[in-house]
Amino acid sequence: MATVAPPVSSATSPQRGVQPLRAGQGNSFLWRKLHSLSGIVPIGAFLVEHIISNFETWNGPLAYAKQVVFLNSLPLVRVLEWAFIFIPLSFHALYGVFIAFRGRSNVNVYPWAGNWMYLSQRITGIIALVYIVQHVWRQRFSGVMLPEHPGAAFAKVQHELSNPWMLAIYVIAMIATTWHFSYGIWLFAAKWGITPGNRARKRFGYVCAVLGIALCLMGLASIYAVVYKYPNAPENVLPETPAALVQPATATSAVSLTNSRSAAPRTTQSQPRSTPQS
Repeated sequence: MATVAPPVSSATSPQRGVQPLRAGQGNSFLWRKLHSLSGIVPIGAFLVEHIISNFETWNGPLAYAKQVVFLNSLPLVRVLEWAFIFIPLSFHALYGVFIAFRGRSNVNVYPWAGNWMYLSQRITGIIALVYIVQHVWRQRFSGVMLPEHPGAAFAKVQHELSNPWMLAIYVIAMIATTWHFSYGIWLFAAKWGITPGNRARKRFGYVCAVLGIALCLMGLASIYAVVYKYPNAPENVLPETPAALVQPATATSAVSLTNSRSAAPRTTQSQPRSTPQS
C-alpha cells in the first residue's frame, strides 16, 4: 500500500540567509523596525560624523579644539544632542540587549558564516554599549566641561589614554563599534529588501566592508595622534582671558589717553612765541 510522505516542515529545516522583517510576527515587529532604522539614522550618521570630527586630532590640538568649538556653536545643539543622539542611542542599546539575551546562538550546531556573523553582531554590540556609556560619562559629564572649555578637549582625551588599560579598551572598542555598524548596514539592507538576492547582498557586503575598514582606520589614527603624534599637549590651547584682567588695563589706557589729550594744549601754550624780526 502506497503512502504519502509528510511534507517537510519549514520550521524544522534550517534556512540560510537573512529573513526579511515581515508584519504579523507579533508586537515586536514595530520595535524591531525602529531598532533597525535607528542603527542607521541617526546613530550611524552620528558615528560617522564623530569619527570624522575626531580625525582632526591628526592635525594637532588646536585643530581639534576648533572642531569642538564648531560643533558646540551649532543652533540648538543641546536639543539636537538629546533628540538625535542620547535618546535614540538609549533605545537602540537597550532593545539590542533585549534581542541579544532573548536570542540563542547555534553556531555549535550550524557553524555557518551567517550564524557566526549573528553572534559577532551581538558581542560587538555589547562591547560598544559598555564603551559608549563610560566614554560619554567621562568625556561629556565629568571632569572639565568641554562645551565651556573646548581648548582642553585634546588634553582630556590624552590624559585618559595615558593609562595602558584604557588605551587597549579604546582600540578594542573602535574595532568592535565599526564592525557592528558596517555589518548593521548590511543587515539593514537585507532585512528591508534593499538588496534582494544573494548576489546583491554579496556585492553590498564588499561595500560595507570597505566602509567599516575606512572608519576603523580613521578611528585608530585619531587614537595614535592623541597618544604618540602630539605627546604632552597643553592643558588648554584656547585659554580664556578673565574679564577682571581685561577691564583695568582698558580703563588705565583710557585714562592715560585722556590725560595726554588734556595735556597737549597746555604744552602748546607754554611754548615761547617768536617775535617778528625787523
